[in-house]
Amino acid sequence: MESVFAKSIPFEEVNSRITALQAAMAPVGLQGALIVQRADLYYFSGTAQDAHLFVPMEGEPLLMVRKSLERAQIETPLESVVRIKSLTELRKTVKSACVGKVRALGMELDVLPVNNYRLYEELFPDARIIDVSQTIREIRMIKSPYEVELIREAGRLNDSMFGQAREILKEGMTEVELSGSLEAFLRERGHLGLCRARGFNQEVFYGHIMSGPNLAVPSCSLGPTGGPGLNASVPQGAGLRVIKRNEPIQIDYLCVLNGYMVDQGRVFSLGEPPAKFRRLHSVALAIQEALVRAGVPGTPAEQLYETAVRMAQDAGVSTGFMGYPQSVPFVGHGVGLEVDELPLLGKKSPHVLQEGMIIAMEPKFIVPREGLAGIENTFVVTEKGLEKLTLFDDSMQVIGSN
Repeated sequence: MESVFAKSIPFEEVNSRITALQAAMAPVGLQGALIVQRADLYYFSGTAQDAHLFVPMEGEPLLMVRKSLERAQIETPLESVVRIKSLTELRKTVKSACVGKVRALGMELDVLPVNNYRLYEELFPDARIIDVSQTIREIRMIKSPYEVELIREAGRLNDSMFGQAREILKEGMTEVELSGSLEAFLRERGHLGLCRARGFNQEVFYGHIMSGPNLAVPSCSLGPTGGPGLNASVPQGAGLRVIKRNEPIQIDYLCVLNGYMVDQGRVFSLGEPPAKFRRLHSVALAIQEALVRAGVPGTPAEQLYETAVRMAQDAGVSTGFMGYPQSVPFVGHGVGLEVDELPLLGKKSPHVLQEGMIIAMEPKFIVPREGLAGIENTFVVTEKGLEKLTLFDDSMQVIGSN
């Protein structure tokens, strides 16, 4: 009988990623890396089953699976896949895969809980456990043509969702009613539902849909917008507010298709919005255009952020730029398997634009107690500069007349 599962990533992709990690481990004297975080595990092995991936400094990687071995064997293109039943068995398997004693082992210490870290310390008492999370994130920061095409496909689906929004948005519906309809539209067409974020305690459910003053409600969210949410336990996103005419309505959604995502935002209005939002939107578009012109390989990421801040100041609208009352210190961020990937177009960013980077750029303005104006699109850095992957019309989406 034909399996319902299939290999999710070509061998050539996984092999090049493993090779890049091994090359990065050699200069710091690591004998191997033990990968446990799910997004990283999927990136380097092609499966997200309950497993550990051991990548030696030289030689073939070893995937050790607790559940489900059968699925992992089908999904991964890696050849060495074994079952383990316990962490004790994990230790024996890793030691047998190493030449000599395990004295330096890389792990993802940015996301590994302390209690888990202590367990691995006990398992490998002779080894120094060294953080390789930044190395892994920088490898993942540069997307292959294969990944770019998956992200481009996610962009096409999200573009169609914004077209659907124009068709169904009407006065009197609640924010959560609109969000539910658009989420169903995306889900029926392959959206995975889960929007992964790497940051501790950072959670994202599709994204944010808010209207009018709810757009200016601050929260703990990753970005400049927050919204009230439906309950204090999840304090962001759509609420029960009824959508009205002549006010800004933001749809800022992640589309996750085949594992990879785009981040895209548009502002809608039923009838003409107040003139101040039109003006702020034009400033946001001018910032986006300036950053696209400047965003060629070799450009420091911090320089793009500084350009955006300066343009907001020169336009006299720096208050509320990228959040209010607290602004976030960036104007763009990487996306891929997670929403908060590198690079960061932000203050003190160490990154320089390189071909293959995927960047969600989001110049936005909060107007206290009134709403928001701005734009968000996902771009890929090419040899010639930034290419937009989310192609829905950038203008403020005014539906109907007054």
